[in-house]
Amino acid sequence: MSTTPDDTVVVGRIGRPHGVRGQVTVEVRTDDPDLRFAPGSALLTDPGERGPLTVVAARWHSGSLLLQLATPDGAVVSDREGADALRNTRLLVPVEELPDLDDPDVFYDHQLIGLSARLADGTVLGEVTAVRHEGAETLVVRRPADGGELLVPFVSAIVPTVDVAGGFLVVDPPEGLLDL
Repeated sequence: MSTTPDDTVVVGRIGRPHGVRGQVTVEVRTDDPDLRFAPGSALLTDPGERGPLTVVAARWHSGSLLLQLATPDGAVVSDREGADALRNTRLLVPVEELPDLDDPDVFYDHQLIGLSARLADGTVLGEVTAVRHEGAETLVVRRPADGGELLVPFVSAIVPTVDVAGGFLVVDPPEGLLDL
């Protein structure tokens, strides 16, 4: 889940319409889509004027999540044009609605973004600006000196310490990682 500036997290993005009856495809950005997109769920939107949207129906089709949505006035989106008007809308939920994590070594993206990335000796590498989920989780660290990005695999062997309360994480890079 990626973050937004107003204490919400992105759980999906509306893609192209599916068929002619108002269904939309959703690019899922949550670990629990069946919970987040259950019928009756209200989702905030970015841009805000498009929502909140309410899930009327949800189903999986060929690996894609399809949703039927209702607009803020309660009208069900029932045609391709209405569905297309929602394309690229980000679907959001408030951070406080996220369940607590049972594992102390698991974090939500919004908890990691903004942390200072440091070496074990305290040398600051930069600030975590994003978390990529392309195969393995990777932290994107913006370096203050040149504004460049450093990609750090988010595994315990390379990131042994995450102190959310303290505002930092420790990176123990293998040889050559910082040279890339």
